[in-house]
Amino acid sequence: MSGLFLFIGIVLAGLIIASASQVRSLQLRLAAVGAAVVVMVIFFGLASYRFVGEDSIGVVTKNVGFQSLPSGKIIATNGEKGPQAKILPPGWHPGYWPFIYDVEYAAIQSIPAGSIGLLNASDGLPLPPDTTYAPEWSPEKVGQMASNATFFLTEGGGYKGPQTSVLKPGSYRINPRLFTVKMVDVTTVKKATVGVVKSNVGERPTFAEDEVDDSGTRRLVSQGERGIWRQPLLEGQYYLNTDAFQVTPISTQKQIVRYTAASTPGAGNQTSSLSDAEEREIMVRTSDGFTFPVDVRIEYEVRPGDAPILVGVVGDDQEGLRTVMNSAVRAIFRNNAEGVKALDYVQQRSTQESASLKMLKLEMEKIGVTITGVRIGDVGDENTLGALLKTQTDREIALQEQETFKEQQRAAEQKKQLTKTEQEAEEEKRLATAAYEVKIAEQKRETIIIEAKAEAEAVELRAAAQAKAYEQIATQIGPGNAALIELLRIVGDSGIEITPRVMVVGQGAGQNGETTALIGTMLDSMMQDPPKKAVAAK
Repeated sequence: MSGLFLFIGIVLAGLIIASASQVRSLQLRLAAVGAAVVVMVIFFGLASYRFVGEDSIGVVTKNVGFQSLPSGKIIATNGEKGPQAKILPPGWHPGYWPFIYDVEYAAIQSIPAGSIGLLNASDGLPLPPDTTYAPEWSPEKVGQMASNATFFLTEGGGYKGPQTSVLKPGSYRINPRLFTVKMVDVTTVKKATVGVVKSNVGERPTFAEDEVDDSGTRRLVSQGERGIWRQPLLEGQYYLNTDAFQVTPISTQKQIVRYTAASTPGAGNQTSSLSDAEEREIMVRTSDGFTFPVDVRIEYEVRPGDAPILVGVVGDDQEGLRTVMNSAVRAIFRNNAEGVKALDYVQQRSTQESASLKMLKLEMEKIGVTITGVRIGDVGDENTLGALLKTQTDREIALQEQETFKEQQRAAEQKKQLTKTEQEAEEEKRLATAAYEVKIAEQKRETIIIEAKAEAEAVELRAAAQAKAYEQIATQIGPGNAALIELLRIVGDSGIEITPRVMVVGQGAGQNGETTALIGTMLDSMMQDPPKKAVAAK
């Protein structure tokens, strides 16, 4: 547009001067020349104006001047010829005449969310020795250093080359002659992951003797120093220069590696994550010459604080770690198998697990890996241990049969002992019963004796009483009459018929004869029909 204004001014001035040449009046010709000069001045002044749009910047190059850029300089800061450090912001800017200045227009640099801008300066101070990136700017100077090229090249003391500082999301008026901007994604540390930083900038640390790693690997440094940072980045987003700071993601999840016959050599290389990695089975040889495969499962994790050690030793948690782990696992299992027999190896699986876990822990701790478990699955197969296992099976069956026979013998002995005990218990029961019966008989005997003695005493008393009574009766009525009365009483009590069926003859007839006859009758009656009371008594 500035050139157009200049062209229009020249054309108008020429037309005015051409028209004045047709006028005869000197005054009019002079007025026309003055008007042409005024038009030229006006349009020449308008031609110096440059307009910059709202979303653009003006990049100025000076074509005419008395000063040239010093050797090694690319951008002018003091009005020298060449690209100018100062850029034109949006709006009208006078004084930039065509042919003297070239003004190019560039878009404002925008950094979207989730990205950062990496800067590379084409001019500035030479980089300090032993550095590949310019020192990082202080946070309060980042905007000024990036957007003010003059400040960067003068007071700011900016360095030429890759810059450690980055542009965060936002818009910046950057002189494209000074800086090129490469946009990259922001550094994101995902969940259950840490980021191990290898810094290519910063001071080189001076290590003390006690800071040397036991494994002889690259030493860890503090944040801000050059090398692998001792403290990893935790979950989150970080505005890091991905060229100056290499961030290696390390998973902190529990991982499992399976050494199984189901996989083929190299299968582990096809697995994207060690959380489900498989390697071929481990072949071991025992002290008695048996060679057989062992299925093994290794459980491990990388703790956040140990992740930098892992990166310093093997580089990452994929191929590097797998190579080291495979070597350690196979060596440990093979070495442990050399000291035992095949059958003992099969039967002492838990012992092998414990020993291997202890040894593998010590070995893997050197590279920052924590082994949390060792599990042994199948041991051997039909081809390698089939005959041995069959022999062992037959032996176990024979031993079980022997044990069964012994159990049967023990059961028979116990049954015999039980029968003997039962018999003894029965005999003891019988002896006890007999003893009780003896005691009962003795008690009965004593009872009978006591009763007999009592009865004898009673009879004796009754006899004495009767005798005394007879004696008194006989005294009063005579012995014969007394005997007769007693007989009659007995007859009445016994219900004896008193009709005499016995004839008593002979001497002594009279009173004694009657008595004798009566006694005979009573005896006869008692022999034929025992008295009712006597029967009842029985």
